[in-house]
Amino acid sequence: MMTDKELKERDCTPIEDFITENFGCPGTAERDEFESGCETFIIGERLKAGMTQEQLAARVGTKKSYISRIENGHADIQLSTLFKIFQGLGRKISFTIM
Repeated sequence: MMTDKELKERDCTPIEDFITENFGCPGTAERDEFESGCETFIIGERLKAGMTQEQLAARVGTKKSYISRIENGHADIQLSTLFKIFQGLGRKISFTIM
């Protein structure tokens, strides 16, 4: 991975600078909203594990449209639902609180 200095020498913008320029500094409302959307998007991408939305919805006990909204970053996920989804995928999830 290139350092910020190396990126700037190649006339590239470091990703953190790009995000700050477009979504504000860490801790601002705009940045928090952006980061929350990113987290939801990442979870959605991880859900795409060779299973159709219908199959996952059936395993989790929800509707295909809800799985679609999660995958597209348009739905907030309750912790209990997140656990059910990963259980439906045959995976485990854990959290560390620091």
